[in-house]
Amino acid sequence: MATVLYRLGRASFRRRGLVVIVWLVALAALGAGAAVFKGTTSSDFTMPGTESQRAIDALKSEFPEASGATGTIVVAAPAGQQLTTPAYQAAVAALVKEASMLPGVVGAVDPFQARAVSQDLRHALIQVQFAERVDKVTPEQREAYERSGAAAAAAGLRVEHGGEVMSGEPEIGSTEAIGVLIALIVLVITFGSLVAAGMTMLNALIGVGAGMAGLFALSGVVQLTSTAPVLALMLGLAVGIDYSLFISSRYRQNLREGLPPDEAAGRAVGTAGSAVVFAGATVVIALAGLVVVNIPFLTVMGLAAAGTVAVAVLVAITLLPALLAFVGRRILSRKQRRTEEYEEREGFGFRWARLVIKLRIPVILLGIVGLGALAIPAADMRLALPSADASPVGTPPRDAADLITEGFGPGFNGRLALVVSSDSPERTAAAATEVTAALQGTSNLVAVSPPNLSQDKRTALLAVIPATGPTDAATETLVHDVRAVARTIDGADIALTGQTAVGIDVSEKLSDALPVYLLLVVGLSVLLLMLVFRSVLVPIKAALGFLLTVGATFGLTVLVFQQGHLADLMGLDTPGPLVSFLPILLIGILFGLAMDYEVFLVSRMREDYVHGDTAQQATVNGMGHGARVVTAAALIMTSVFAGFILVEDPVIKSMGFALAIGVVIDAFIVRMTIVPAVMSLLGRAAWWLPRWLDKALPNVDIEGEGLREHLDARATDRELIRV
Repeated sequence: MATVLYRLGRASFRRRGLVVIVWLVALAALGAGAAVFKGTTSSDFTMPGTESQRAIDALKSEFPEASGATGTIVVAAPAGQQLTTPAYQAAVAALVKEASMLPGVVGAVDPFQARAVSQDLRHALIQVQFAERVDKVTPEQREAYERSGAAAAAAGLRVEHGGEVMSGEPEIGSTEAIGVLIALIVLVITFGSLVAAGMTMLNALIGVGAGMAGLFALSGVVQLTSTAPVLALMLGLAVGIDYSLFISSRYRQNLREGLPPDEAAGRAVGTAGSAVVFAGATVVIALAGLVVVNIPFLTVMGLAAAGTVAVAVLVAITLLPALLAFVGRRILSRKQRRTEEYEEREGFGFRWARLVIKLRIPVILLGIVGLGALAIPAADMRLALPSADASPVGTPPRDAADLITEGFGPGFNGRLALVVSSDSPERTAAAATEVTAALQGTSNLVAVSPPNLSQDKRTALLAVIPATGPTDAATETLVHDVRAVARTIDGADIALTGQTAVGIDVSEKLSDALPVYLLLVVGLSVLLLMLVFRSVLVPIKAALGFLLTVGATFGLTVLVFQQGHLADLMGLDTPGPLVSFLPILLIGILFGLAMDYEVFLVSRMREDYVHGDTAQQATVNGMGHGARVVTAAALIMTSVFAGFILVEDPVIKSMGFALAIGVVIDAFIVRMTIVPAVMSLLGRAAWWLPRWLDKALPNVDIEGEGLREHLDARATDRELIRV
């Protein structure tokens, strides 16, 4: 692989104009495709095979007028007044009529007729039924819905707009640019050159632009969840900058060793580029592996992020050497360009490695115990899909949810829908009556509404109101209790659905898939690293280190976002369960990043060991040569991820925090502290591999041994020609 990449790097360097033109044309084409074919994203998380999804599908075919998105307009009279006054009743009636005439709306229900008025008669709920599902509601329809009620507000009523129709795309603004700015500063400090830092950042941004444009171009035919583009942007930026940094650093090193620029670029792509390709492949495989979980929206998120990573790798090994050709030796600082002889100084990495090796037993014990302690809160981890009552304070969904809680209680924000259907209207009516009676006295149940019948009266829709909020553990218990009661009713198909039920079903299926996916990822890491490092113990050590990283990251994320510690510092308004897909996504992404740092550090250790160094000296050399670059890469990645903590959306905020803290733990505690301590403790045994297995495994040549043989043979041929 190293030889192929070496040739690719030299070819890109020498044909720099053509390569840059090709990438610019591709970027323009993808941008045009994104502008023309971009579709809408959705916050609608479907889950085939679950009871809630089965009920939704039944509503589509048997009760289509009730299968679209719903909105809830909350009205409240001033303190000390009631909605039953003639003036306020007229204002509410006018609002109901206005809402029913909105574009995309099937109808709106008068709260006085539906008995959706609070006991103190101050609050009322106007249910608005849209024709299309939430992902099909247009921005114009959503805006018209949100603008409704101006006359009622002028009459003195407080009007808030909520419901599932208000769920939209998280806004990504200028705050995330702070992470990119910090990354640029780290690059400047690392390289000591504005040219080097700017070129590396430019290369990464072109890759991100191409990846995101391609993603949006595909969004017209593939339904993306609202968080998929954000995840792709977050990951594409981080790995794009890191991969460019690794290759640029090796190019600078080669120049200072006296190689001509084209040869320096070729060898940089052949060596550091090999590690980039492998590291990128591990991220792509881990994210694409989400397909095995068989959850459509998660599959799309994983493939979207994997696509941006693949583009980042391709850009790093083709466009970057072309840009290096334009920069030439100016990538070095002025001081480095003036210095003719290359003198490598022992940096902090060498001193740190010797200190860690000297204290290896205490370091290993302290690292394992410390990370184990941080993982303890993860035992209390709860998962749920985001709900309106956890939205940022001051947003319309949160204002509506708070007003509903004030007037009716938290359970009205998590209303459930019981779908009863049969072959005859008589049996449907009987089953609806029977299940309503059977549910009386169920713990945590406030009420079951009278049935709303379809036109053929063979399907009934009953609202089930819990006493607790959508993400409360007691609400989850109620969902299981209602389903248990429904299974005792014969002669009709009864299923429980609604946003809250869908969220519970999604969370449970993801929780069940988490151990399987974790086992898959850990097994994959062992196999891949065994292939790369020709060792049994190194892959096992890497996998165990990855488990420490994941456990500690989960623990800290639960501590902050679920239990609320340091919530104010994170700008988190309302602590609560983690979003259902965060743990499984975190495993996939952190796996790729952990293998990234493992490869860049340990591959140099193996390279020096193979060339005659003792196991301990090879460990010191690997840390000494790789620590500076890995430190810069980890700081850059942490900065990019941490920039997303500033987003108001709690889902994006938690993803940014978990990824940032995961990178810090894995890079600085596991890879740069525990790994060299364990490697020095293992000594020569670290590189043991049974002879039969060594013969069976293909040689991927990530250390560039084949490339060195190729270069040596070429040099020999040149000498013979001269003779």
